[in-house]
Amino acid sequence: MTIQQKIQNLRDELNSHNYNYYVLDNASISDFEFDIKLKELAKLEEENPLFFDANSPTQRVGGAITKNFDTITHLNRMYSLDNSYSKEDLLDWEKRIQKVLGTTEIEYTCELKYDGASINLTYENGQFVKAVTRGDGFQGDEVTNNIRTIKSIPLTLKQDFLENFEMRGEIILPLAGFYKMNEERVLNGEEEYRNPRNTASGSLKLQDSAEVAKRPLDCLLYQVVTSERKYKTHFKSLEAARNTGFKVPETIKLAKSIDEVFQFVNYWDTNRHNLPYETDGIVIKVNNLQQQEELGYTAKAPRWAIAYKFKAEQVATVLNEITYQVGRTGAITPVANLAPVQLAGTTVKRASLHNADQIEKLDIRINDTVFVEKGGEIIPKIIAVDFTKRPDSSQPTLYAANCPECNAKLVRTTGDAKHYCPNEFGCAPQITGRIQHFISRKAMDIDGLGGETVDLLRKEGLVQNYADLYDLKVAQIIPLERMAEKSAQNVISGIEKSKEIPFEKVLFALGIRFVGETVAKKLAKHFKTIDKLMTASFEELINVDEIGDRIAQSIIDFSSDLSNIQLIERLKSYGLQLEVSAESLENQTNKLAGQVFVVSGVFYQMSRNELKKAIEDNGGKVSSSISKKTNFIVAGDNMGPSKLTKAQDLEIPIITEQDFIEKIQ
Repeated sequence: MTIQQKIQNLRDELNSHNYNYYVLDNASISDFEFDIKLKELAKLEEENPLFFDANSPTQRVGGAITKNFDTITHLNRMYSLDNSYSKEDLLDWEKRIQKVLGTTEIEYTCELKYDGASINLTYENGQFVKAVTRGDGFQGDEVTNNIRTIKSIPLTLKQDFLENFEMRGEIILPLAGFYKMNEERVLNGEEEYRNPRNTASGSLKLQDSAEVAKRPLDCLLYQVVTSERKYKTHFKSLEAARNTGFKVPETIKLAKSIDEVFQFVNYWDTNRHNLPYETDGIVIKVNNLQQQEELGYTAKAPRWAIAYKFKAEQVATVLNEITYQVGRTGAITPVANLAPVQLAGTTVKRASLHNADQIEKLDIRINDTVFVEKGGEIIPKIIAVDFTKRPDSSQPTLYAANCPECNAKLVRTTGDAKHYCPNEFGCAPQITGRIQHFISRKAMDIDGLGGETVDLLRKEGLVQNYADLYDLKVAQIIPLERMAEKSAQNVISGIEKSKEIPFEKVLFALGIRFVGETVAKKLAKHFKTIDKLMTASFEELINVDEIGDRIAQSIIDFSSDLSNIQLIERLKSYGLQLEVSAESLENQTNKLAGQVFVVSGVFYQMSRNELKKAIEDNGGKVSSSISKKTNFIVAGDNMGPSKLTKAQDLEIPIITEQDFIEKIQ
């Protein structure tokens, strides 16, 4: 036997023992024997560096130092999930997907919603390649070295599964391990960790992977992402993943109907407290992968999945004070300052009161005893007042009349729940907030700049708006607190690089009220340049798909303000992308203008996403459901029979993938 064969045999054996112990919970060797073999392998690898393998079992002990975690764009976006809080919500969701699919024959998978940190694992040719955090869904931080230390994650797959794919999962800290860590911290005189979820999430960003290896982290997998069509259902793909070595919990169940989904929900609403890890709900998914493709995505979430959140924990505490926060758009948010109380694993001191109407509706007053819960177990909110404990001296709450930051008189327009500070260019939180929004990942994505630095720049009089960023010099930044020459240079480089950001993101970065990511994309695509957008009439704006009166009026208000006009002119002079690039326009036509398409079935020359993009690039609109407004259905293999019937009833032309390609050529 050669040295290379001996090394490989030891690796295979140790990987098998790891799998048995950490995934199957069925040890096949004693810890002592495992350590002996691991040391033998480490010695052989040290003596034969030619056979080094980053995925060797010896690499799980960590030791690699990561000072800066690289930002990586996800190959496939990591969407969030829509939430539901009642069985009525689930029934409404089922009706929506039945309407799109044109059938009531839908099978579901039910999974526990694990409470940890989302992770995306990439595998190529049976080898673990990299791990990236969820981040904002579009891009996250690469934490590969830290993830390698988690022993339930296979680094080398034990059998043929898929060639290249991604595994989505949740990094968790099991309760037993969490309690043990806290016992050790108490003995060492250190402060206890607050909850398993935050501790797991924080572990992923530790710079020393050897420290991560000491923590009893685990990884529960819940989705296979691949372009291969080897498996027809979500359940089958997870079963195959489990057989390949991934830790897919056995709690996942198939449900033939929504009633069976309710049975799963009812069971775990009670029994979740017996689990070895934290969970905050149930995830229900359409099982058939073709139906998932048919349903597609909204701007934020898949239509084929929904989270059912367990009833939130409630506690009572005293409201000490109401303060007011100013957002980047000038919106005022009242905040309840509470007597500290433990809620769902964290200490809660503040809760949102939303707006004046909510305060009046619940009759919330200073010194009241209030009931607090975490909405979706994330954001604390006051849900009721204990009137039996209200002091006799209690007085109704008078909502603030002036801005808490600049003292400007607050305004409230008809039909708007929020009060606003109108001092847009003189109110400090609005100035800072707009710049922070401008530099954020989803907008201009300027590296090296954070909220604190922006505030320092404003206080030093270096910036009063986002256009001022492009006048900054290294010498002006170096004197700032916690800044050095390299940091200052990084800021300037990040600002310079932002000039390459495409128009749709620049438009979102401008912070026009009600113009989010999706709306910015639609406006950029329709008007092509900032000049055409800012000179558009109200009628022209509302004729754009999904642009209503409120958004149209907001754009007109922004475009008619002299300060904003001057800002845009300055951004033009700095070279920002304020029109759709020639490269983007190159493949765009108006051949399909005014035509609505529904894409259904399995395709071979183009992926479903490529088809949809081709429709939009040629001026058409993609709809998820068939209606009288549908002009064409692009049908692939296995188009649903009910959709076919509906198309025939409405006499809508059905074209093939090849017909469509010829149509746009």
